[in-house]
Amino acid sequence: MPERKKGLMIVVSGPAGSGKDTVLAELQGDERFRRSVSATTRAPRPGEVDGRDYHFITRETFEQWIADGEMLEYTEYCGNYYGTPKKAAEAVMESGTNLILKIEVEGAANVERLYPEAVTIMLLPPTAAVLEARLRGRGTESEEVIRTRLARAREEVAHVKDYDYVVYNHDGRAAEAAEMIRRIVEVEGHSTARNPHIAEAYFA
Repeated sequence: MPERKKGLMIVVSGPAGSGKDTVLAELQGDERFRRSVSATTRAPRPGEVDGRDYHFITRETFEQWIADGEMLEYTEYCGNYYGTPKKAAEAVMESGTNLILKIEVEGAANVERLYPEAVTIMLLPPTAAVLEARLRGRGTESEEVIRTRLARAREEVAHVKDYDYVVYNHDGRAAEAAEMIRRIVEVEGHSTARNPHIAEAYFA
């Protein structure tokens, strides 16, 4: 049978503290996946590298990209813009590689409107208590910011029903969460909806 030519768009969302970066780092080196590098107007955190973790750009530049139609999706979160450069994302999928987008729930909804075939996954800590412990354990944010993130998390989790899958990221088990994402993508690749010409090709 012919292989699926175009890569899937995999949307991964989750509240701050869900461990998105840690889980997705487990997929690095797997040639079947490429992580989209988002653009943001927020300042880099310790250890983050421009062009690897995010494209760190000014608010003026981001708004110009929006005006020029160069953003696949974007959202404003806690006073900063986050978004996905469009051309680079589409080029990855056309190459046959699965593209992973790490984006907020508003961005995910925008992407799904443009790409209804996208696979959407919400990554969550096992409990709300674990989520709060992770946020406080960072030691890099004020109490006000932590409370804002917790309130935001409650809003984000309410959208889990809009996602195709939920994956739980337990402490110290990021590799297991990443493996679950691999399995989801493998199953989606066998979907008859994604392979509409099976019957014609079968006897060809």
